[in-house]
Amino acid sequence: MNVIEVKDLVKKFGNKKVINEINFKVEERKIFGFLGPSGAGKTTLIKMLIGEYSITSGEAYLFGEVPNKLNDEITSKISAVMDNFGLYERLTVYENMEVFANIYKVDKKEIDSILKKVELFDAKKTITSKLSKGMTQRLILARALINKPKLLFLDEPTSGLDPATSLKIHNLLFELKESGTTIFLTTHNMEEATKMCDEVALLHLGKIVEFGTPKDICMRHNKYNVFNVITKDNKELTFKSNKTDSKKLAKLIEDENVLSIHSSEPTLETVFIELTGKELV
Repeated sequence: MNVIEVKDLVKKFGNKKVINEINFKVEERKIFGFLGPSGAGKTTLIKMLIGEYSITSGEAYLFGEVPNKLNDEITSKISAVMDNFGLYERLTVYENMEVFANIYKVDKKEIDSILKKVELFDAKKTITSKLSKGMTQRLILARALINKPKLLFLDEPTSGLDPATSLKIHNLLFELKESGTTIFLTTHNMEEATKMCDEVALLHLGKIVEFGTPKDICMRHNKYNVFNVITKDNKELTFKSNKTDSKKLAKLIEDENVLSIHSSEPTLETVFIELTGKELV
């Protein structure tokens, strides 16, 4: 089943096309990455999909329905984590969760369980304005989980966070995926996308310039197809993918003289730079 389906989607602000005739599908129980630098149109797309922005032309469907005509049953399955979805800073962590439990008519017994998942249970009496950035981000995510969403939109969820906090969020997202949640993730962090996403779309100036699994995209753009080897006596050697060099490499391995082997396929970031000439900033 396709949870999201987009056909020839366009969004204009004045005469400027921010989203330019894009097409993609997102299957259920997948983590889908929409990748590109700041200003590429990632946040605009999320706002179109959740009905905050109108669609200039083209089609978009969530669970088979258009975004601005979702019934309460479908709406209750969707959550979004975005910078402008603010918390109540004067309330405690628990009180913030309580507000949204009331909105979604969720049993308040669920609050403690979710706070434990995001490791905020011990801080539930803390005033939200006193939380660190990482704790605040985890609270925003916890709030988005209160309705046990089947579709979760995340806009740069780990931007500016330290590696340890980012890892906690990654692990939680994997758990959500395993429990049946489809996740739509925007990021300019290609390393994060490679680790997290089942499929990705690379966005540049409102257009999708590449699409597929991270592995398939990198392999498609592997121009050199070589292996770089460092031997135990610190020699750096390069072997091509042919029968002659394969035998030489096999001999080095047999002689236990290999310290490391690196293949030549590019990263998602180098693919993006190759396709657009732009850095990811």
